[in-house]
Amino acid sequence: MNIPVWFEITAMVVLVLVLIGDLLLVRLRPHIPSTKESTLWVVFYVGLALVFAGVLFFVADAHFAAEFLTGWALEYSLSIDNLFVFVLIMAQFSVPRRLQQQVLMVGILIAIVLRGIFILAGVAIIENFSPIFYLFGAFLIWTAIKQAMPEGDDEEPKRENFVVRMLRRRIDISDEFDGSKLRTVVDGKRIWTPMIMVFVVIGVTDLMFAIDSIPAIFSITQNSFLVFTANIFALMGLRQLYFLLGDLLDRLRYLHYGIAVILGFIGVKLVLHAMHVNELPFINGGQPIAWAPDVPIWLSLTVIVAAMGVATVASLIASSRDRRRGPDQLHPSPPTH
Repeated sequence: MNIPVWFEITAMVVLVLVLIGDLLLVRLRPHIPSTKESTLWVVFYVGLALVFAGVLFFVADAHFAAEFLTGWALEYSLSIDNLFVFVLIMAQFSVPRRLQQQVLMVGILIAIVLRGIFILAGVAIIENFSPIFYLFGAFLIWTAIKQAMPEGDDEEPKRENFVVRMLRRRIDISDEFDGSKLRTVVDGKRIWTPMIMVFVVIGVTDLMFAIDSIPAIFSITQNSFLVFTANIFALMGLRQLYFLLGDLLDRLRYLHYGIAVILGFIGVKLVLHAMHVNELPFINGGQPIAWAPDVPIWLSLTVIVAAMGVATVASLIASSRDRRRGPDQLHPSPPTH
């Protein structure tokens, strides 16, 4: 059974309207959202995704609904990793907190556009070259290893600094923000504000995350509609989640291990899937490998939820233990003689 075309069109129209409404709300009412407001919006978007899965169950079937839920959970997990980088970007450029909503909204729109492009390209490649799953799987396993290695944390700031240096060499940029404006006037001359650097760095960051997340979700489903809607639902509540979590992000010290487990598992799943539908002549004579299993959707969803849950709980326990110990016990003074 296929997903009805009328449902796909209706869903896309509704999602576009929701995004436009969210954008207008940020534009017309720039403010720092309270914890209550952020919580209500996050609950709204999560509920909207669950309602969408329920409707999908009735208009299509349980398989499509399960694929969407698993893909959404995967993309939501990976999107939370975006928040850590957003925090670094906001701090690096000293973005005023009242402007951060607009910055995040622009970042989310850039992410949606980039992921849409990657999804279209990915579907075209998969239809014409199924062995790409081998490359996708190997790339995600390599990404998982990098994610689990602490020394990999320094690479993102270096990339951002390189982008910023290149930008500063080519255009005049003021030292101060002028609200959310990209251009301002200094000494009678129109120049760019630091907001342009923030948007460019967020765009580069979104590109890096799209390279990771799009191959990952193709392990769950190759249906372009489900891939795209799972990404949109995962990104829509990201702005509110940023303000809801706030300082809690600093306490999620083990989250990158959970992300690494998810990416590693998905990478292995992609390799197994590639073996299951093998078309490479130098592997098993171009025939599918019979013993290679297809990992079921329910197992993927279980691994994603369990990895994020264990990483979050372990982080909060460790953070709570550190606070009880106090700074003196965390960093004891050397013994005196």
